[in-house]
Amino acid sequence: MQLGIDSFAAAPPLEPGTGPTTPAEAVRQLLARIERADEVGLDIFGIGEHHRAEFLDSAPTILLAAAAARTQRIRLTSAVTVLSAADPVRVFQQFATLDLVSGGRIEMVVGRGSFTEAFPLFGLDLRDYNALFTEKLDLLLQIRAHPEAVHWSGRFRPPLTGQGIFPRPVQEPLPIWLGVGGTPESFARAGTLGLPLMVAIIGGETHRFRPLVDLYREAGHRAGHAPETLQVGLHSLGYVAETTEQAVAEYYPGYARTFTRIGRERGWPPVTRPHFDAVQGPRGALLVGGPEEVAAKIQRHSEALGGLSRVTLQMDSADLPHAQMLRAIELLGERVKPLLEKR
Repeated sequence: MQLGIDSFAAAPPLEPGTGPTTPAEAVRQLLARIERADEVGLDIFGIGEHHRAEFLDSAPTILLAAAAARTQRIRLTSAVTVLSAADPVRVFQQFATLDLVSGGRIEMVVGRGSFTEAFPLFGLDLRDYNALFTEKLDLLLQIRAHPEAVHWSGRFRPPLTGQGIFPRPVQEPLPIWLGVGGTPESFARAGTLGLPLMVAIIGGETHRFRPLVDLYREAGHRAGHAPETLQVGLHSLGYVAETTEQAVAEYYPGYARTFTRIGRERGWPPVTRPHFDAVQGPRGALLVGGPEEVAAKIQRHSEALGGLSRVTLQMDSADLPHAQMLRAIELLGERVKPLLEKR
């Protein structure tokens, strides 16, 4: 099982004194965390894509390029590329170039995103939410499959009539995962296409996603894809400290602020400590605790979902200080990962 981190490149926090004071400082700290993840042997680091004031990841390929120049071994990925709002030709060119820069360490996770700001920003109609993604994913996969000449037409982009899309990546094929939330159609699509699946589970109980993961595997089997190609990854909120008590004490205040703020937009109630304790508990989605507890919980999640190929933790939603996140990265690489390898 691969173990890594996803980041949304959080902007300086709204609460004064809890983090970097400028966006430039926040980006420098993010790159330092990616370097540390590489140094301690983590397998993967992902950068999200958002178009909101709270995040600095609206151009994730730039951040990934900077990370590629500072690292040696760790694989780098998007988490996720909002494909619905992008031109698949440019997406492929950017990630293929990144693959050349990194020496073959780039992947992408594509999805529709959990926020919708990209649609009006780029002149897209939110009523085309599903159609845009379906069409653009088809084009992206056509570009990956046909290096010299792409023949394609659709509703939302001028046709391609045999053009080559360059450069080509080091890796052939360039790894493309499908990022999903809780929509059955998305799980079935990933299986039918034979794409590895990255499931974002940020609340509730992880085992409840098992029917959807089974749907993915069944769709892949019906489409004739080999079982080993139908990989499942898990993206979860998480944080590791020396003890579970320390992890909870450090993580909860920022978690509550962040999700209470998001909840005002989406109609969710304010976060309470009993709610947090439920999702941090043995069956809950949060991977917050000491190294032994987090390793055991990852293993339980893997068993509950029928086997995981990759787990990534997203820590920067909780306004944690840089030093604490660096230490959490060290604990993931030096203690959690060896525990998982022994299981």
